Formats: sequence, structure tokens, C-alpha cells
Amino acid sequence: MNNAMDTSSPGRGGADGATACAVADQLTLQTLPNRDLDRRELLELASAIAAQPDLWTQHIAFDDDKRHYVSLYRDSHVDIWVLCWTPRNDTGWHDHDISSGAIAVVQGRLVEHNLAVDRPSLATDVVAGQAYSFGPDHIHRLTGRDPGSVSIHAYSPPLWRMGQYTVGPTGVLRRESVSYADELRPLDDMI
Repeated sequence: MNNAMDTSSPGRGGADGATACAVADQLTLQTLPNRDLDRRELLELASAIAAQPDLWTQHIAFDDDKRHYVSLYRDSHVDIWVLCWTPRNDTGWHDHDISSGAIAVVQGRLVEHNLAVDRPSLATDVVAGQAYSFGPDHIHRLTGRDPGSVSIHAYSPPLWRMGQYTVGPTGVLRRESVSYADELRPLDDMI
């Protein structure tokens, strides 16, 4: 596994608000400031944690029926997770309420789907070694592309609530507020 994170993933940046950027100095758990982190700092932190497999490899496990995830760290300003993916794992459409986030793929490949109106969703493969960040306005859906995929997720402020999306019988988009502790799953087949 390559521990250097490529933060210039193709398809990032632009109208949806997700960006990737080059990282010079990386934040670590030991150097966290006592405040909420911005997107650049979250990207630094997720990349730094990804480069330290001793912090997360013992938590790796896979399940086709229920995505496996473990909280690695949480304080009043940030939380960090390791998530394990199979091709059958799917978060469904969701946002992170008031939290910004960053995702670093450390093994395999995920697909990030961005919700689009009047056209199919925009799908971007995110492979091991790539990382990106997003703001609280970002609505997406993550799926595992490769068996045995693993990603590191960092959020600030820490996740408390998230929004899950579904289309009602009349075609109206609905948001349901869910706890950060609930496993995200598709609420319908909205693509």
C-alpha cells in the first residue's frame, strides 16, 4: 500500500463543492488545534491517519449485509472513522448536516455519486491513494467498487445528525434526519 495520498483526484472541484488539494504539513492527532477544522485541515488529517495503518488495520472487517465501521477518535471538534466496503455496501443519498468532511481511500476503490437534477448522478471512482474534502452542503452516495475497500473519514464539527434522502410517491425529494450512529443505507432506488 502506498502511504502517500494523491489529493489531486480527477473529477474533483467545481460546482458540487468537493475539492482536493495538495497538502504540505499534515495535522495529526497530537497536533489538533482546539477548534473546528476547515476542509483543508480535514483533508490533511484524513491523509495523515491514512498514512498510519497501525491506527486502523486492527479494525478492518467486511460484511456484504452490513457495512463495517469503527470510530477511531472523537472530541468536541472532530471525529475520525475507518469504514470497510464490499461491492454490496451502499450509503444511500445523504449529507452530513453541519459537518464538513474528508475521505481518504487506503485500500481498493469507492464510487462517489453526486446527486444531479434532470440527469443521471455523477459517479467518480476514488482509488487507494486518493483523498478529497467537502463542505456541509455536499449531498452524495458512496458505494464500494472493489471487494476489501477501506477508507478513512474525518468530520468537523463531529457528526451528530445526518440527512438521508428519498423520493416520495409524488416525485418530491424528502430529507430524513438520522443519528450519526445509525448505519446509512439506501432508502429507495433513487439514482
